[in-house]
Amino acid sequence: MFTLVNGSGHKSDKSGGHWNEPFHLEKEGEAVSGVLLHHCPAVNPYTLSVAAREQADREVSYQTAFNPKGTCSSLWTDLITDGRLDSPTGSSPPTSKGEKVAAALAVGCSVPAQGHNSLEFCLAWDMPKIMFGSRERQHTRRYTRYFGTKGDACPSLSHYALTHYKQWEERIEQWQKPILQDSSLPSWYKSALFNELYFVTDGGTVWTELPEDADVSGGLRGESGGLPAQPTSSRSQEYRMYNTYDVHFYSSFALIMLWPKLALSLQYDIAGSVVQEDLTERLNLMSGRYSSVKTKNVVPHDIGDPDDEPWQRVNAYLIHDTADWKDLNLKFVLQVYRDFHLTQDKQYLKDMWPVCKAVMESEEKFDLDGDGLIENSGYADQTYDGWTVTGPSAYCGGLWLASLCVMCKMATLLDQKQSYEHYKDLLDRGGAAFEKLLWNGKYYNYDNSGRSYSNSVMSDQCAGHWFLRASGLGEGEFKAFPVDKIRSALQTVYDLNVMSFAGGQMGAVNGMRPEGVTDRSSVQSDEVWCGVVYGLAATMIHEGMRSEGLRTAEGCYRTVWERLGMAFQTPEAYCEKNIYRSLAYMRPLSIWAMQLALSSHGNCPTTAAAAVATGDAAETDTQGHS
Repeated sequence: MFTLVNGSGHKSDKSGGHWNEPFHLEKEGEAVSGVLLHHCPAVNPYTLSVAAREQADREVSYQTAFNPKGTCSSLWTDLITDGRLDSPTGSSPPTSKGEKVAAALAVGCSVPAQGHNSLEFCLAWDMPKIMFGSRERQHTRRYTRYFGTKGDACPSLSHYALTHYKQWEERIEQWQKPILQDSSLPSWYKSALFNELYFVTDGGTVWTELPEDADVSGGLRGESGGLPAQPTSSRSQEYRMYNTYDVHFYSSFALIMLWPKLALSLQYDIAGSVVQEDLTERLNLMSGRYSSVKTKNVVPHDIGDPDDEPWQRVNAYLIHDTADWKDLNLKFVLQVYRDFHLTQDKQYLKDMWPVCKAVMESEEKFDLDGDGLIENSGYADQTYDGWTVTGPSAYCGGLWLASLCVMCKMATLLDQKQSYEHYKDLLDRGGAAFEKLLWNGKYYNYDNSGRSYSNSVMSDQCAGHWFLRASGLGEGEFKAFPVDKIRSALQTVYDLNVMSFAGGQMGAVNGMRPEGVTDRSSVQSDEVWCGVVYGLAATMIHEGMRSEGLRTAEGCYRTVWERLGMAFQTPEAYCEKNIYRSLAYMRPLSIWAMQLALSSHGNCPTTAAAAVATGDAAETDTQGHS
């Protein structure tokens, strides 16, 4: 028996006006029966359904409506009496205010002595149109192109699911089997790789159609290019911002490797927002100063607040003025080329080139002394938004050099000789400054401020090189860092941030002092960030440090999934002792960067990158999976 309350556990469950009705649908030689639960709030109404397939050796019965309060003894008595449910015909009356209603579906079959049998149930829901918190615009969900927008799709959705789920299971098995059967990969890694994908659907994800009057890409994209409308997911279940871009930099590997057209679609949205501006003044909470909501030719921090109007009003983040952040523009450029490398979509590269040039021009103003290397501004002006950084820094300086490198590569591909010469000059001068100001013989210093923590070992210091490797670059003509120094830095991070922290059992702490104690200069230097750990592990694998990379990532996995009991709610951060922050976070999807690194080095029998290159992963079986 399958029972379900009409609602989601929200207070609207008792608002009144909700009602249930039975249904039966027969088509293509298959029939399904069940109960529809119509939930009717003033905003975003929806229908739920519980259903089962009609089969000769199965008996389907239902109770259209019952009161879920208490023991529900009358429902159980009804079932026990004859093994089936008996219900009045027709729909249930609408609920009164303060009242809840539920439905039940029972399926019966014969089971021989010492035998077994199985029963199939389906839960479906239909909310074809949605409004965000501002209630200014109605959005249509992507799946409606196959099932309609009238709100009557639950019977068809149930029918489709019950008649196709075995095919889905077979295809999932085909996708996962080569990795699951690879004896060279540890079991914990296989678990983490696939199970971290929970966030793709559990992160407040919305996939909507793109109305002609709502294309925020500025006309860059369209259905003619095969891009599947507007996807978005929240930064976490606690931080209410969609497509937080400094974090998406890490999590984007899951999208580009598994759903590449969704990844490109998101990039077009960001590109369109780059050229927009919103001169509305607002207060930044950390500095107490006012600044514009959105500056032109700067990558937005996020695509908006689901409690407002995402896409139309971006930058819901209020702590800092992110137009002054040093990493956002660079992360856009790096993702553009990484995505091109994996998809070989030349039109995408051409579309993004002028946007990349615009954001790089905006970024150049942060090179205050003209040495080709940008400087941080003495506050937490990057994704580590609680960790102050001043002057040239390993993290942002490395992202800058890597971005210059990929700009040179893109200029070469697009025959932009003048641009190539400009970025190559900056890369040569900036690279020399980076080595002079930050390299200490073993690793790159956190920053060049001269403060007590400036020589801390940052676990994420090689993020720029990581993206170069993920993009097929990093050696030969298109490199930004001496490879021997990168490997020395990674070994130092492994020795100090990993093995000298928590007995080497908890991943890599963000900041470590060279004497082997945690950097406690900020709340974030003392944390482990799961998504950063997986990205670091991928970088190690790219550099031939496979065992070190797997050991680093394993500590994070076992801490979260086994010791802390946070399976399917991986936090952004945790500390060595009894502290965690922001459950169900986007960044740990970066574990797919490890899979890309392993496949790039021939360590896996099949690769996600290969699926991307063929285009097979774009929008396969959208009718069943949207």
